[in-house]
Amino acid sequence: MVENAPVKTLEHNGLTIEGYSRAAVQTYWRVPELSVGFDLGAQPWSFMGTETWFVSHGHLDHIAALPVYVARRRMMKMEPPTIYLPTVAVKPVEQILQGFTRLDRGRLPVNLVPIEPGMEIELSREYVVTTVATKHTVPSMGFVVWQRRNKLKAEYQGLAGTEIRDLRLAGTEVTEEHRDAVLAYLGDSAPPGLDDNPEMYEAKILICELTFVAPGHRKEKIHKFGHIHLDDILERRDRFKNELVIASHLSTRYHEKSVRKMVEKALPDMLDGRLQLWL
Repeated sequence: MVENAPVKTLEHNGLTIEGYSRAAVQTYWRVPELSVGFDLGAQPWSFMGTETWFVSHGHLDHIAALPVYVARRRMMKMEPPTIYLPTVAVKPVEQILQGFTRLDRGRLPVNLVPIEPGMEIELSREYVVTTVATKHTVPSMGFVVWQRRNKLKAEYQGLAGTEIRDLRLAGTEVTEEHRDAVLAYLGDSAPPGLDDNPEMYEAKILICELTFVAPGHRKEKIHKFGHIHLDDILERRDRFKNELVIASHLSTRYHEKSVRKMVEKALPDMLDGRLQLWL
């Protein structure tokens, strides 16, 4: 396997989270069991087989590798990928791909799908993705992956199997859809990206940006530029119902050891052991 970009891996509740994120450098994530990825700031060779991606916004550290990814799939004779991205980013990305096509003299086949907040995209019969608005310096979105199951309606749960069968044969809908948020991806966002989308706090796994951790950094300036400070996590600690919170996108001004020291001092229990620093 070609190792051309750092990848960390963590497994939780039957899902594997793979990726890496550092502010202003590169951000990319994927969940192989769901055949889906988030952001394309770089493109590890091992990620090439994942054909569905959701891009949160148009900053280079989240989208720069899109042409590389498309070109690699074409080179390997794979089907064109599908990439969902904010509507405002579609035309500029098309123009970028056209420029690379002229330079490379090779096609870059891809299905670019514009998205807006409040949409629902079907991944499979079992999983759907919903889009939510986040707060950054450019139009940006977060994503929530839902697992959906049909369950017997409460009023029929005491019936025998034959009675349920007869109701079905008579045309009665005896089941209803239930959804569980299995994964939420915030992307780059100030705190409203969390607060305005309560499903972020409820998803079993939350991939959350945490760009700044030093006590001396001014939160109002951090929020203005669409990011989150460690104090924002502390102020909301009781809202996080997630089983796992992955904190990522740390500023490059921090050394790994200093980040860990500051976070563990402020949050010695690491959200009851649920908070994982992605360094």
